[in-house]
Amino acid sequence: MTTKSAKYLFIYGSLFFFIIFLGLTYDTMKKVDERTPPITDKIDAGKKVWHKYDCIGCHTILGNGSYFAPDMTKVIERKPKAYLKKFLMDPKSVKANATMPKLGISSEEAESLIAFLEWISKVDTNGWPPKPLLASVVGAGIKTLTEGQKVFQSQGCINCHIINGVGGTSGPELTMIGAKRDKNWLYEFIKNPSSKNPNSAMPAFDNLKEEELNQLVEYLSSLK
Repeated sequence: MTTKSAKYLFIYGSLFFFIIFLGLTYDTMKKVDERTPPITDKIDAGKKVWHKYDCIGCHTILGNGSYFAPDMTKVIERKPKAYLKKFLMDPKSVKANATMPKLGISSEEAESLIAFLEWISKVDTNGWPPKPLLASVVGAGIKTLTEGQKVFQSQGCINCHIINGVGGTSGPELTMIGAKRDKNWLYEFIKNPSSKNPNSAMPAFDNLKEEELNQLVEYLSSLK
């Protein structure tokens, strides 16, 4: 190969791969727009709250941040908004052993931050972060779930409560709840937690149908 041929090969080869690079970049940017939900003023305000209180100094979102506290990318899928609002405003009033300090977040700021986190949760992250390992064993070994267990799972109760060593720690353990509370108490508490505990961070599950509520109560009362 002559020097002139090598020169042309380099020039045209570089130009060819540069065009491919531009095409891939354009395609990627187009897909990013499609995979990202629209941003509202509320979401923008929430992002400012996120920076104001340096949340990224302890938490991660979309792979960025610190690992002192839980990842917040999909937190909206794991915790009810009412719980998150109370926790953000006063963590220890919701969870006595919470390590997060009371930052002075106002009600409006909490709502904006939750809107921002909800937006983050809707970004298509190709399945990242993966679900906790224990989430995959919920119901494992049980061939047939009762109707109450199905309601328990569908409402995401396992994200906040532990049963037989599996679940979240935001709420009380329920392994022996049937031996501690009767059906009437459970029914009223699930439908309206504040009727039994004014400081409860658990949201009301008044969206449940009467049949579903009774099925859930029946299941919980069997945990003895």
